Amino acid sequence: MRGRSVCRKRPVVAIDGPAGSGKSTTARLVAERLGYIYLDTGAMYRAVTLKALRAGVDLQDEAEVARLAETCAIRLHQENGALRVELDGEDVTEAIRSPEVGRNIGPVADNVRVRQVLVARQRSFGEGGGIVAEGRDIGTVVFPDAEVKIFLTASPEERARRRWRELQAKGFQVPFEEVEKEIQKRDAEDVSRPVGGLRRAPDAIELDTTGLTVEEQVEKVAELVREAERRMRQREC
Repeated sequence: MRGRSVCRKRPVVAIDGPAGSGKSTTARLVAERLGYIYLDTGAMYRAVTLKALRAGVDLQDEAEVARLAETCAIRLHQENGALRVELDGEDVTEAIRSPEVGRNIGPVADNVRVRQVLVARQRSFGEGGGIVAEGRDIGTVVFPDAEVKIFLTASPEERARRRWRELQAKGFQVPFEEVEKEIQKRDAEDVSRPVGGLRRAPDAIELDTTGLTVEEQVEKVAELVREAERRMRQREC
């Protein structure tokens, strides 16, 4: 994708960052506020992980996991302001957020063929612009030509608290200490991944969300998108 001239009427917005930095909430609300499509790429990897777990597939069996990714149908859509995720026609929005899926997503996310399959699907969503995509390699791999690139961060403690509250709200009774260890483990894994690792794109704007309210971080990102829209209106394709 890099190096190819892309002419869009509205920007592609790429939001990257570590687990618990606020990527999903910020991306979803920015998309809702500006009338953009919201793309949660992590949900796609979680859906493949869930399918593999249910099928009893060895997650280290890269060929078999890749086959599942190639053949499964993943649909993301908005419903009453919330993202819903369907896997082969079943709503798995809550199921993919279970601690079990979170613990086992690593080998799936590291699977080179799985990433190729899902990245191709993700890019098709963004061809016309007007999309807010979030993950950990959106600005570096999926949409390297995105007009807006943002790297969200927050302290590890704050990210663990956010994740713990999210699990509590969904009915998962998990000790805070366990969530904190999981965040630390995810951080180490994400930055060391040879494929799709967590890296800040050189031209990404870093935004530390520690201490910011959701409304504050959403408005900061939305204003960056509006600025990009103004620049694009001034540019002739």
